[in-house]
Amino acid sequence: MAVGILEVLLVSAKGLEDTDFLGGMDPYVRIQYKGQERKSSVARGIAHGAGGGSSSSWNERFTFKVEYPGSGDDYKLILKIMDKDTFSADDFVGQATIYVEDLLAIGAENGNAELHPGKYSVVQADLSYCGEIQVGVTFTRKVEDEEEYGGWKESSF
Repeated sequence: MAVGILEVLLVSAKGLEDTDFLGGMDPYVRIQYKGQERKSSVARGIAHGAGGGSSSSWNERFTFKVEYPGSGDDYKLILKIMDKDTFSADDFVGQATIYVEDLLAIGAENGNAELHPGKYSVVQADLSYCGEIQVGVTFTRKVEDEEEYGGWKESSF
């Protein structure tokens, strides 16, 4: 079993549909891998209104501890794009899914593997297209420390 770090580079998004009737969109991303979740800052960028609007930029990195092969076979990153609202619950904008099993398999064998930043479709709950998000992913295998089990050591008695 390979243990390592999955690093996600959240670059930008564009073409996101604005969920706010008045004012601009303030998007952020919740990134999930198995039971782990990370949250980006609220994007600032090319504005369509007061907030980040339909084109947003983050340039943030997030790390996840990964075991491959691990429990289950659900090797995917889920990126949920949300719109931050001040006076009501945050709105779901859409989500993108990145399947990373092949990346983990290559990284487990070679020590590391990378998906250069690429564009992934963002879809709403009904699977209709609502924009794109640019993300890069890297897996780096952790070098296992060799441990000694048992054995006799000479004492100085």
